[in-house]
Amino acid sequence: MSAADTGFMLICAALVLFMTPGLAFFYGGLGRRKNVVNNILASVCTIGLETVLWVVAGFSLAFGRDHGGIIGGLEYVMMNGVGAAKAGPYAPSIPFLAYALFQMMFAIITPALVTGAVAGRMRFKSLVLFVLFWTFVVYYPVAHMVWGQGGALAAIGSVDFAGGNVVHISSGVSGLVLCIVLGRRIGYKNVNYRVHNVPLVAIGATMLLLGWFGFNAGSALAANGLAVHAFATTALSCAAAELSWMMMDVILSKKPTLVGACTGLVIGLVAITPGCGFVALWAAIPIGFVGSVICYLTCSRMKLRFGYDDALDAFGCHGIGGIWGGVATGLFASKAVNPALRWDGLLYGSASLFGAQLLSIVVTIAWAVAGTFVCVAIVRACCGGRLRVSEHEERVGLDVSEHGERAYPSFAGLDD
Repeated sequence: MSAADTGFMLICAALVLFMTPGLAFFYGGLGRRKNVVNNILASVCTIGLETVLWVVAGFSLAFGRDHGGIIGGLEYVMMNGVGAAKAGPYAPSIPFLAYALFQMMFAIITPALVTGAVAGRMRFKSLVLFVLFWTFVVYYPVAHMVWGQGGALAAIGSVDFAGGNVVHISSGVSGLVLCIVLGRRIGYKNVNYRVHNVPLVAIGATMLLLGWFGFNAGSALAANGLAVHAFATTALSCAAAELSWMMMDVILSKKPTLVGACTGLVIGLVAITPGCGFVALWAAIPIGFVGSVICYLTCSRMKLRFGYDDALDAFGCHGIGGIWGGVATGLFASKAVNPALRWDGLLYGSASLFGAQLLSIVVTIAWAVAGTFVCVAIVRACCGGRLRVSEHEERVGLDVSEHGERAYPSFAGLDD
């Protein structure tokens, strides 16, 4: 084992954990003033819940001995056999426990992404139960299928360097399904849902930007040249996406915005995630640039066209961005960058990887949709059919009705 690799991976794990409070601030600032505590707590709560679940059974189900290509076994329950003294089967140069801790941070932030789609209208008890069941029904199986030894999606030759399928597509699609099931917020088509705290959005986005370098570079699982490459493609994609979103703002709205620039940054990070360790450096520019345009049109046009209320654009940014990133990996991936690839991308003359990427995306979407409906049914059974707060509670705001707290108790100058 390597002390350098171990230290690098622990730093990367801390950076990925740092992303969850960053997401909390990002979502908190994007939402309405009366729901900011609820939006932040929805993300912060996942730190406690997912950490315990991961240690008890999650790591074992995601990375244990394969069962049917879909789920792991129970040999690592309570981290049995997952120690700091020896390496495991996934990363030979670091302790098995270090690998488990790094992967735990992904399990924490993924369900937190879902919560943005249903901001402002879901009972907190129902949300926590949904996250709990969703973790078992959707996240652990998808993580095993993509990253686990013997996983079905890995077996077909599809690749996902740092979580396009596992993190972004699964959470974004599940968020879309859940927001449709819940229904739109009161007065959705008649109320202007303004961003209530722009600086908080910027703070959250830049925290995500910092943490994402651990997210992507750390997925090389060693302090090596591949980690450096993933770091570089991550930086270039988010830069291109930021410029792309600002360009779209100027073209369609006549003014660039800070919220738009921050959103573009995040989309560039999402889009490069599945391919950051597989595509050439130059390819990060079109991946980020095009991904931001697609997500801009999804959030500003498609959402209005179809009328679904993805409150904080979890699907528009993470779902669509992750899908584009998976497709782009099938286009631009190169064995010259990463010899672990079975095939080159479509741009280099082989359609095999592109086909595998499309199939893995379809499977992930189908699994997320079906799993979300299953979780909704279970939560309804547990909560007497109530997923949403009452109309009165929604009008008052979830900060007061669900938590008895106000984010700004003596300041009334912000959006209601």
